Amino acid sequence: MNWRQRIGAFIGGFDAGQHHRRLRGFQATRAHVNALIAASGPDITARARWLVRNNGYAVNAVESWAANTVGDGIKPISKLADAARKEELQRLWLAWTDEADAEGLTDFYGLQRRAAREVFLAGEVFVRIRPRRVEDGLTVPLQLQMLPSEMLPLHETGVARNGNAIRQGIEFDRIGRRVAYHFFRRHPGDSTDPGLSGEIVRVPASEVIHVIDPIEGGQLRGVSKLAPAIVKLFLLDQYDDAELDRKKVAAMYAMFVTSPAPENPLAPLDDEEMPAGVEISPGQIVRLDPGEDVTVGQPADSGATYEPFQYRTLLQISAALGIPYPYLANDMVKGNFSNSRLALIEFRRRVSAWQHSVMVYQLCRPVYARWLDLAVLSGALSLPGYEADRPRMLAADWLPTKWDWVDPLKDANAEIAQIEAGLKSRTQAIAERGYDAEQVDREIAAERDRERALGLDFRRPGSPAQGVQSVPIEDDEAEPNNETDDAEDRPRPDEDQA
Repeated sequence: MNWRQRIGAFIGGFDAGQHHRRLRGFQATRAHVNALIAASGPDITARARWLVRNNGYAVNAVESWAANTVGDGIKPISKLADAARKEELQRLWLAWTDEADAEGLTDFYGLQRRAAREVFLAGEVFVRIRPRRVEDGLTVPLQLQMLPSEMLPLHETGVARNGNAIRQGIEFDRIGRRVAYHFFRRHPGDSTDPGLSGEIVRVPASEVIHVIDPIEGGQLRGVSKLAPAIVKLFLLDQYDDAELDRKKVAAMYAMFVTSPAPENPLAPLDDEEMPAGVEISPGQIVRLDPGEDVTVGQPADSGATYEPFQYRTLLQISAALGIPYPYLANDMVKGNFSNSRLALIEFRRRVSAWQHSVMVYQLCRPVYARWLDLAVLSGALSLPGYEADRPRMLAADWLPTKWDWVDPLKDANAEIAQIEAGLKSRTQAIAERGYDAEQVDREIAAERDRERALGLDFRRPGSPAQGVQSVPIEDDEAEPNNETDDAEDRPRPDEDQA
């Protein structure tokens, strides 16, 4: 114990900073997060990927995170004032999304989902921007290539030939800006890819998008979100397997036959006298030799503590991952409407923050900016004055997929009440559902015109959308008679009192 610790122990203060008996074994490291990631990052990522391949809870957590953060995709809505050019831009973007993946396996929104999955699994993901030639026949000469975190070596640290510093595969200039990434040409763990392993390729930072959710200041590389739960997930999986094997072994023995001891225990048994198992069938009658006894096997139960222990462990894993327990375990029995809604509200607040601070800021906006630049340069899109007014033309709203609630009718009525009270606009309400208000209004107007032309009306009678309905003349003439008849049949107040 040094002199600072002695003074701290003498003065008192924070218990968390003392070195008394209760904290004697609590030796926290003072190393920076970058040093910790360099030492154990590859093992954490490898174990996280193993759990996702073999553990049901882990894969369910990853898929739930990707489905809630991205869903059908986080889509842009341009803020161009010119409606015609805005519609042309949106059509061109929608056509390009099908061509965005350099591997041709999915569209741009599928790449978003894969990116969200990789960030949860490995803590980071890299997207390389691949400009193409006009002769390639793409809508916009641009494609994206996704690279896993293992493609950027953590041990690549030193000084480049130009004097720049290389830290964990990232090259920085003298003022700390990222200027390049030093990737493996081939995945270090892919034995099916022929060629020289360990070859490093320098890629300019302008061609790379590094999607990462840092947890500490100055952090360079990502850490898996599964890291706080890896130990418990692995041990719980082993415990469940051991419990399952124990029950399996115990259930294999249906009954035991006890025979009297032989007269000469040392005499060898003939083949005919060797004990053999008895096959059991429903309603079977088994004849026993004299002196034999049958005991039915009674496998031990898992015990009353098995399910509570598993539940509490899964709650700890759920808290470590930031995933609600029903999403992690697919267990809807222990939740009711109120606590499920509270859990979803808190979870979706976290997801919303992650969507805009990580996915939109780091991936969507840079891709959209590069796409619009190449669309204008290639002649696929005409935007006069683009170079002079580029920031305004790049402005767009990124709309995630709307979440479904447990009771959609109540939520819809509450939203209508907010709009009517002036607490929100229709544009805002439609944007929260992931759609463009102008496009929705044009579609509604077109549908109304088509319905009137065909004599159709699918709106609910009496709804505000249907408006005031004209009343036929026959109904006006018949209505007083009906009221009179009803008045005659209705008992009078004095008769009721009598």
